[in-house]
Amino acid sequence: MILGVDIGGTSVKLGLVDRDGCVHARTEVSVCFDGYETPILTTVIRAAKAFLRTENATVEGVGISATGQIDDVNGVVIGTNGKVAHYEGAQLKEDTEQALHVPVWALNDANAAALGELFVGGARGYRQVVMLTLGTGVGGGLILNGRLYSGARGIAGELGHFTLYQNGVSCPCGKRGCLEEYASTTALIARAKRLTGRSGLDGRMIFEGVAQGDELLRQALDEWLDDVAAGITGLVHIFNPELVLIGGGVSAQEKLLLEPLRARVLSGVMPRFAEQLHISRATLGNEAGMIGAAKYFMDCEKEKPIRG
Repeated sequence: MILGVDIGGTSVKLGLVDRDGCVHARTEVSVCFDGYETPILTTVIRAAKAFLRTENATVEGVGISATGQIDDVNGVVIGTNGKVAHYEGAQLKEDTEQALHVPVWALNDANAAALGELFVGGARGYRQVVMLTLGTGVGGGLILNGRLYSGARGIAGELGHFTLYQNGVSCPCGKRGCLEEYASTTALIARAKRLTGRSGLDGRMIFEGVAQGDELLRQALDEWLDDVAAGITGLVHIFNPELVLIGGGVSAQEKLLLEPLRARVLSGVMPRFAEQLHISRATLGNEAGMIGAAKYFMDCEKEKPIRG
């Protein structure tokens, strides 16, 4: 068994994953219970030890999927845009190895999700894949020639932070007009609130309202879909994928999200790029990061990654 660890901004998910990508036991623990006064990695290691004791489990190693910019050779958090206290600089690999006495490999959470989907999920059987996760932000992962593409330092795939609109709205990353500020579920909710003047909206309420014929919510959704499609169209022209995989809770909305998004992208790209291009939803849900982290561990133990 491999311990799959998926570190997010609010919680860490832990699971026992076998070499076929099946999760046999799982748990979830808050990492922000005291406003991050306790460093996230401290909480994660405590949770991992407790989980392994509870399950009476021995593991061959640990794969860590982690939010932020992760140097995936050295297993270090090298960037967070200052969003999480006591996290940047965390030695995910070294400290976890010392605590659990097994090999550890770590990578970014969106990259882990893409790798998990390639292994046993919605991208299985494809070789050229762009994955976008639409949630609080916009995450991304790239599968090129059947392998995860992580770039020079392991931080490739920040698809939410290419510029969609020059001089657009400010992004916490320090830039303006990032795709994340227009294509995230957060952006959809903000747009709906502006158009309707209603507070307390969430993604589920917006889709339910559209299904019931609310015209202002329909307008908000249509404008948001235009921006999501514009971002995907650009990515298709850059990477020429076989598959664009959409993750996040909203991806379950086939009729109101995936169908109109498909139509916008296929009509928006140059004709040859549309040939044999598939746009579908991710299938692993909350287990994608754990499974992808376990697969990354297996891959790294077989062939250690090296960068110059």
